[in-house]
Amino acid sequence: MKKLIIALLLGFSGILTAQNSVSGIVTDAQNQPLPGVSVYAPELHKGTTTDENGKYELKNLPNGTLRIAFSYVGYANQNQTIVKLVKENTLDVVLLESILEMDEVVVSTPFNKLQSQNVMKIEHESIKTLQQKGTSTLIEGLATIPGVSQISTGTSIGKPVIRGLSGNRVLVYSQGVRIENQQFGDEHGLGLNDAGIESVEVIKGPASLLYGSDALGGVLYFNPEKFADAGDFKANFSQKYFTNTQGSNSSIGLKTSTDNWKFLARGSYNTHSDYKIADGDRVTNSRYNETDFKTGIGYSNSTFSSVLRYNYNKLDIGIPEDGIAEQSSSKDTQFPRQGIFNHLLSLNNVIFFENSKLDVDLGYIANDRSEFEDSNEASLHMKLNTFNYNAKYHLPKFGKIETIFGVQGMHQTNKNSGEEYLIPDATTNDFGVFGTANYEWDSSVIQAGLRFDNRNITSIAHGTEGEEGYFQALDKSFDSFNASLGYKTKLAEPLTLRLNVATGFRAPNLAELTSNGVHEGTNRYEIGNANLKTEQNVQTDLNLEYKNTHFEFFVNGFYNHVNNYIYTSPTGDVLDDNDVFAYVQDNAKLYGGEVGLHFHPHPLDWLHFETSFETVTGKKDNDDYLPLIPANNWNNTLRTEFNIKDWLSEGFASLNVSSTFSQDNVSGFETASKGYTLVNLGFGGTVKLGKTAFDINLNGNNLFDKKYIAHLSRLKTDGIPNIGRNIVLGVNFNL
Repeated sequence: MKKLIIALLLGFSGILTAQNSVSGIVTDAQNQPLPGVSVYAPELHKGTTTDENGKYELKNLPNGTLRIAFSYVGYANQNQTIVKLVKENTLDVVLLESILEMDEVVVSTPFNKLQSQNVMKIEHESIKTLQQKGTSTLIEGLATIPGVSQISTGTSIGKPVIRGLSGNRVLVYSQGVRIENQQFGDEHGLGLNDAGIESVEVIKGPASLLYGSDALGGVLYFNPEKFADAGDFKANFSQKYFTNTQGSNSSIGLKTSTDNWKFLARGSYNTHSDYKIADGDRVTNSRYNETDFKTGIGYSNSTFSSVLRYNYNKLDIGIPEDGIAEQSSSKDTQFPRQGIFNHLLSLNNVIFFENSKLDVDLGYIANDRSEFEDSNEASLHMKLNTFNYNAKYHLPKFGKIETIFGVQGMHQTNKNSGEEYLIPDATTNDFGVFGTANYEWDSSVIQAGLRFDNRNITSIAHGTEGEEGYFQALDKSFDSFNASLGYKTKLAEPLTLRLNVATGFRAPNLAELTSNGVHEGTNRYEIGNANLKTEQNVQTDLNLEYKNTHFEFFVNGFYNHVNNYIYTSPTGDVLDDNDVFAYVQDNAKLYGGEVGLHFHPHPLDWLHFETSFETVTGKKDNDDYLPLIPANNWNNTLRTEFNIKDWLSEGFASLNVSSTFSQDNVSGFETASKGYTLVNLGFGGTVKLGKTAFDINLNGNNLFDKKYIAHLSRLKTDGIPNIGRNIVLGVNFNL
């Protein structure tokens, strides 16, 4: 397969030659030119902005179909498609004012539509918007999106939960590559830093058709930072300070582009002391340090676009096992701690033909994870190397039908070099093939797809049979067919209906198949089951969305039935002074949804009110509750937008009240959790002092220093509360 992909890249790159261009004028509804509009071709990673007369031009464009996105603050985005480019193309665009959310191009689904055009309901959030909420980590910011939560270990480790499903049931993509970094472990975070990330898209529901195994519960798709417009050079420096952890987050980046070449680089450093709870005590060894570096280089011409990106992430994380003990503001981690090195290399290529295109993503991840118990010699040391590929061929458009065929695969090896083994040395191979089609007419769309996958797992025997740490040799193969069907229509001009039915699957992971020992993260003796079957689910989603100039309302409902749901169950035995838990399977169901509105009263253009409520219930077939199901949450935000002449533009102030309800629907070995309400304040904007301009954010989170324990906190069993009041000050200078 690798040879085939390389041959395609080399063989097709010189077939076609074209020197096409697109130019035009962007105006408002009164036919007045709009300067500073972003004009961006996502497939080429190429963009420009309109001049003072609203004019723009994109050069060196390929033959065939090209999508161009037009975006401008205060106006509704447009996604224009030129079906067949010629040498010189004219495309004039009229943007309409829109007070509400911007309509973004969705990258995580196959046809790159605007959110409003997409069959699936996808949540899209810019990282800038999440950062304005003053959250300490990327996953903490994601947890503010309705339907998304986090399983946390203090402030350093967060694992995403989508509608009650977590761990390997949620797939994470960065730079177009699936993240593989031993994320199955309870104390294993994602190792992603928000610096150098443009936005995130959340698929809430099975996405196995698009991504294969492990997308049973949903997908988090992180879009990397865009390159500079052609002919531009940009540099910026940002700094944040967090009062609670005496933390600091520094980032510096630069980027430049010519008409064909583009380059960017960004480095960041994040360091935090132990976090303080509401009474002022610090949670010992919850400190952490993170170094992150991202760079990318791209080239595009009239026949193809190619982007190579690299991300290095180093994490030094303290594990808070002693609760509230020695009080210190040191940032040097103590034992036990984790040391993690992650290298992510991605190559994206789009090759354009006369009426079609080939999109190929190649990725390589090297993850080196060490755990240190009481010395600098790693007791657990795992190296996970993953190569994956994703090739999609977009067929010529046939009438109103768009069609894509693709192949995906992964080759992964895990090797141990420490004394302790969490999982055995193993090799995993994935292969999948799929097809999907999109038929659009009037204001309606139907999208359908079918896919077949195979996963093969082989492992090497280790240890002495009958003793802790023994792993038997394994050679297992898992197959799965999956399908999806979606329908979107406008019931009336402001009212949109989406209905989706999709299946998903997840092959059992190595820990579930082979575990035999004390799992330090959960303080229990876990026994794997080599006879586990593939998890297979069917989910139905219904979305109703009403939107006009000053009012948005949505309601999402879902029902998810999972066959062969894998979970741990107590056996009643005790080994090594720990209760024994075995991996078992049962059918399960999850149901719930989200409802929300965004109100912008006229003529108070500066005022916004947003409210949302989310709920999920998870049960086994016998009506026992599933573990790790998030509590219901009601979130309210009052936000004002304003400008202060000559010194503050794009200003905002926000008051957020987030009420999390008690969680009494718990599994047999969980405890119930009390409800709590947190109050958060935010203020920011662009400050102008003479010729100097910089962005500033000031946030007060948990402003009243509420003492609470989140239901999905891993420190809950020890009675350790979550973080107390945290004041966050951030500045960003464009150099």
